[in-house]
Amino acid sequence: MKTRRSFTAKFKTKVVLEALSERYTLSDLAQRHNIHPTQISTWKAQFLAGAEDIFETDGSRKKEEEQTDRDELLKTIGQLKVENDFLKKSLR
Repeated sequence: MKTRRSFTAKFKTKVVLEALSERYTLSDLAQRHNIHPTQISTWKAQFLAGAEDIFETDGSRKKEEEQTDRDELLKTIGQLKVENDFLKKSLR
């Protein structure tokens, strides 16, 4: 029984960059790296679909992270307020 092979992101990137350089055909690359040409095409499409994310400004990423942090802090504050109110009532 065959098991599925897994490839590192570094390997996939190397193969995709070679494919994008167009120095070799997909068949040549597939033979060279012992993988199916369709796999190279799939990785290439995934790479190109996500390429624009690389050039997003750090500001937009930071805003998303800050919003997530803020939401977590507000959730914690709400939980602590409820616990504090409960404890106040139980002391009466």
